[in-house]
Amino acid sequence: MRRKLAAGNWKMNGSQAALAELDAMAPYAAAGDAEVLICPPAPLIAVAAGRAAGIAVGAQDCHANASGAHTGDVSAPILADAGATHVITGHSERRTDHGETDADVAAKTQAVLDAGLVAVVCVGETLEERESGKTLDVVGTQLAGSIPEGATAALVVAYEPVWAIGTGKVPTLQQIGEVHAFMRAELVARFGEAGDGMRLLYGGSVKPGNATEIFAVSNVDGALVGGASLKAADFGAIIDALNAA
Repeated sequence: MRRKLAAGNWKMNGSQAALAELDAMAPYAAAGDAEVLICPPAPLIAVAAGRAAGIAVGAQDCHANASGAHTGDVSAPILADAGATHVITGHSERRTDHGETDADVAAKTQAVLDAGLVAVVCVGETLEERESGKTLDVVGTQLAGSIPEGATAALVVAYEPVWAIGTGKVPTLQQIGEVHAFMRAELVARFGEAGDGMRLLYGGSVKPGNATEIFAVSNVDGALVGGASLKAADFGAIIDALNAA
């Protein structure tokens, strides 16, 4: 049985003072079986790691190399040393703002796996691709190109329709279910039993008000949450909804 996962991506937000929110999230994390993960900006990882019982801390990105002359970048081994247990790879904002290709994402994901960390690989289509009927083609291509061979059931995949991130727009439950069923089938076809064990998260304007219905969709094993993960009250309500699903 796949363990549910509530993952929060703080993006370029937060401060040491804001980490007090983790203390307030701890009771929600302790109230059920769902795994809880927060990914703050890199400078906050070491401070956040181990601060609140039951909350794992991850990174939002990493370099594909383990070390070297890459000013401003952070490697997966360095993140592990700081206390990170997970790393997000291939987020749409990295793909768009930094021009990351599927090959780039696969290299970073391999680096995460090599460092013994859990990779949260993001895939998803733009509004133009959705309206052109290319959603499954785009997601399938990203899955094939972004996940390296040898990935195990520990790997996590997050479906984040680009047009729904931070916009308040959410796909219909039928659309979410269609993509998640497609991803499951693709992962099982490629990785067998391991593919069936990989957790699939939905990401895209998840809020306390819509979490319950989203978590009721088949093959949705949790959520990758943006803005709503910054405040314990909001993220806690999402964690409660996931535990109740």
